[in-house]
Formats: sequence, structure tokens, C-alpha cells
Amino acid sequence: MILSMYMIIILNVVLISIIKIIPIINIHKFLDREKPSPFECGFDPFSNPRISFSVHFFSVCLMFLIFDIEITLILPLPLIKTYMKMMHWILFSFFMLIILIMGLILEWKESSMEWK
Repeated sequence: MILSMYMIIILNVVLISIIKIIPIINIHKFLDREKPSPFECGFDPFSNPRISFSVHFFSVCLMFLIFDIEITLILPLPLIKTYMKMMHWILFSFFMLIILIMGLILEWKESSMEWK
């Protein structure tokens, strides 16, 4: 028991030391003009501020948001199975997967997932 406790403490100290040392070793000495600049909402910080952001960037964000919400609904499906009737669970699972697949097919046919 005590030996395993010492091993855990030693392992924690070694891992913490490694985590603290890696950023010191990995310091980038050459800074790029782009690297310290912020990148927000598809705007290029070094271009004319009057140019509006890309509509394609906005559509990619919407696609990510829609698929992200659907995935958060699909992930707990195995856990929900014990609390629902089997037929309701199968219908809900099938409905969610059909919505995901239809959205993917629609975006694929519109070629809105290809970066231009």
C-alpha cells in the first residue's frame, strides 16, 4: 500500500516536471507577423477594415454548429436506452441519424463543404 502510494507520488512529480519543462524547451524564437495577431470571425486583421467577412466562413460555422448539436444529442443514446421503451429509443435513434445523413447529403450536393 505504501509502496504504491510512493509510486503514484513519484509518477505525479515526474509528469508535472515534464509538463513544466516542455514549453521551456519548445520556445519559438522567430515570431511571425501573423502569429501574435488575433484571428476572429474570419477577419484578416491586416487588411482593410471595411471589407465584410466571408459568407463561406459563416456557412461553415453554421454547419459546424448544426452537426455539433446533433452529435450532442446522439452521444447519450446508449445511456438513454435503459430509461426508454425500446421502440421509442429505436425511433428516436433512427430519426436523429436520418436527419444527420440528410444534412450531410444536402451540404455535399451544394458543395458548401469545399473551401474555395
